[in-house]
Amino acid sequence: MNTTTNIGLAGLFVRKGLLSDKQLNQSADRAEREQVPLIRYLVQHKLLSAKQITQAIQTEYPTPWLDIKQFDLEQIPPELINAKLIEKHKCLPLSQKGSRLFIATSDPSNYNALEEFQFSLSLTAEPILVEDDALARAIDKVLEEGIDELDMAGLDEGSLAGIDVAEEKKEEDEGEQKDDAPIVIYINKILVDAIRRGASDLHFEPYEKSYRIRFRIDGILHTVSEPPVALASRLSARLKVMSRLDIAERRLPQDGRIKLKLSKTKSIDFRVSTLPTLFGEKIVMRILDSSSAMLGIEMLGYEPDQKALYEDNLAKPQGMILVTGPTGSGKTVSLYTGLNILNTEERNISTAEDPVEINLSGINQVHINNKAGLTFASALRSFLRQDPDIVMVGEIRDLETAEIAIKAAQTGHLVLSTLHTNSAAETLTRLMNMGVPAYNIAGSVNLIIAQRLGRRLCKSCKAPEEVPLEQLQELGFTDEQIATNFTVYKPVGCDDCAGGYKGRVGIYEVMPMTEKIAAIIMEGGNALDISLQMEQDGVNTLRKSGLLKVMQGVTSIAEVNRVTSA
Repeated sequence: MNTTTNIGLAGLFVRKGLLSDKQLNQSADRAEREQVPLIRYLVQHKLLSAKQITQAIQTEYPTPWLDIKQFDLEQIPPELINAKLIEKHKCLPLSQKGSRLFIATSDPSNYNALEEFQFSLSLTAEPILVEDDALARAIDKVLEEGIDELDMAGLDEGSLAGIDVAEEKKEEDEGEQKDDAPIVIYINKILVDAIRRGASDLHFEPYEKSYRIRFRIDGILHTVSEPPVALASRLSARLKVMSRLDIAERRLPQDGRIKLKLSKTKSIDFRVSTLPTLFGEKIVMRILDSSSAMLGIEMLGYEPDQKALYEDNLAKPQGMILVTGPTGSGKTVSLYTGLNILNTEERNISTAEDPVEINLSGINQVHINNKAGLTFASALRSFLRQDPDIVMVGEIRDLETAEIAIKAAQTGHLVLSTLHTNSAAETLTRLMNMGVPAYNIAGSVNLIIAQRLGRRLCKSCKAPEEVPLEQLQELGFTDEQIATNFTVYKPVGCDDCAGGYKGRVGIYEVMPMTEKIAAIIMEGGNALDISLQMEQDGVNTLRKSGLLKVMQGVTSIAEVNRVTSA
């Protein structure tokens, strides 16, 4: 992918006083590491707005400007759509007039992109300046038409060229599946719909007299279809064929994967788990989208002081960073985001995960296999003989893993890991309860992040909510916060969202290991003692961080109550 931006254009941002030299250099390095154009990086990480960039470019380049939101994308001739080039250069051909090709771009200095489109279509390419965020949405919409076509095409076996299906399984199941074209169409429409709606999981659930399919969207399950219960065995057989599982085995759980290619440049992985239940096999599919692992830290929802603490501790050469929270709270994305920041040519990074959900280029990932004897502890021992700089352990589950991880953190390695605890303070007491000596905890743990995922209010339909002063005080808002006269919003619901919410945001409790907290640990203090010291140190609890999101209009009081304790 082309990640470069013309040096003169990059320098323009400095000359205009929009960025410092240091910011520009850091952004250029990180954009190259993340394999995105510099302009896209600057906009995504909110270092500059798309409007600021466009206005600066207009002073240097005599390029016509277009508000692409007012452009009818359906008018783009299909023969101009080259998904590979569009994805590569983040440019979008709009129209052709004679031998002239008009291309929407946020970077008119990217002559390499113009030349490639010119060569591919044998036309003279002319740039049209478009704001980067609007261009990104337009590109997504145009390329998603490929998904729509897949959904509406009346899928059959021949339409599944992009789905990895074991040939031997197809042969075993040939007698059962040869007349199941409607099942094939139905399953594929369900998968496509899940992707389009931003689901994280799909549940296929058989009961005695009914069958239910649910999507988990923004952390909440929604029923999307109820096919006839008579189709239960055929639906599970089809999913197992696609996942390369044994269709004859219905008594034991099985795990598999599906790769669905939506276009030549985009594919989605599904992790599939089957479970025998009283009335058939329940199948749960987790959607693994690698783009979620490439989020910048600015996109996760950290408050500025929390973000600075995380970045400062990632920069340390040794020690341990622990991320805690229940299943589905976004711990993996937080760790992957940290690894992406650390992932440079100069560092050797190894991870032990159960399972490896998303492949990260440049990082050595190990899939834990307890049956074969490849445990977190054994993988971690091997890492320490592999000259590591940074080690990520998917989860600290026992004393053996904890001891090896702490040893690594004390001997010149940076260790990232997770625990299943409810708060940062409880993480420290959990390690002590495992049997880890207090002095080892105090001497190795640098930072603990407890987190939850709350649903974002839909920007299109959220509405102000009147909340009495007494209730605000009971919820935990301080008098200083109330005095700012912030607006509380509530969910409404519209065609663009699910019940008034769209997307999720992280709510964090970021606790550094201070001398006072280390002293409490050494004295055998409990989670309550640590929590009280955290408050004195000015660390925002999960609850307080959630209330800040309410003040910012990001989420609702009801959602904060749902994901944090009162």
